[in-house]
Amino acid sequence: MMQTELIVLANEKIADQTIEMQLGLNSDNLGTEVQKFVPGQFLHVKVGEADTTMLRRPISIADVDGNGNITIIFKISGRGTDMLSKQTAGSRIDALLPCGTGYPVDNLNLDTALLIGGGIGVPPLYYLGKTLAARGTRIISILGFQKADHVFYKEKFAELGESIIVTDDGSYGEKGFVTDCLKEMDIDFDCFFSCGPTPMLQAVTNKLTGRHGYISVEQRMGCGIGACYACVVPAKSGTGFKKICKDGPVFAANEVSL
Repeated sequence: MMQTELIVLANEKIADQTIEMQLGLNSDNLGTEVQKFVPGQFLHVKVGEADTTMLRRPISIADVDGNGNITIIFKISGRGTDMLSKQTAGSRIDALLPCGTGYPVDNLNLDTALLIGGGIGVPPLYYLGKTLAARGTRIISILGFQKADHVFYKEKFAELGESIIVTDDGSYGEKGFVTDCLKEMDIDFDCFFSCGPTPMLQAVTNKLTGRHGYISVEQRMGCGIGACYACVVPAKSGTGFKKICKDGPVFAANEVSL
């Protein structure tokens, strides 16, 4: 992990209250290191100096390109993310990176991967899907959003393979929740990967009990490096807790209790 300044290359609203930001490196020497970032890892971004924005914001890595530029996608949900959304090209952002434990892609040999994302949990699944697809894995994606103007990256996921969009109100794609698709469709896959709100992760893991899979748990954090114990989740073994920022945010589906 390193602390460095990233340079804002581009900043675009891609859905309601949802920002896609391209970040470049302040040194060419870091490009090789960024190429080693694992899907599911995140940046811990400093957004201000005032008391209300003292804590860094954890934002998942949505993509890394061949030059080592990083894409993040975040939803404006408070003063910190609103400040971040106003950063313009050329601005510099202090970030810890990469943080957390990502998906174990180097240890997986899959024919078909099922990606299940909800809302702002969708971005890290794009980098994961892109990485697995480059290795010849068939990608099936089920992506859930609240309504039509919240939908983003539908074309990018469609480029990876079969992609199903669902919205709560049916204003885009299928009406319902991602678990409705799991119930209605007989999808053959080797491993599932899910990221999104905790209720969605609970529903997905309950529906897919006994199947090989991984979940990414999203939660506000303190230090982001495993020192403060502000973001813990009970281990399913009943013996202690797991730190989301350090042991996760990616866990085996049967590793933690949500």
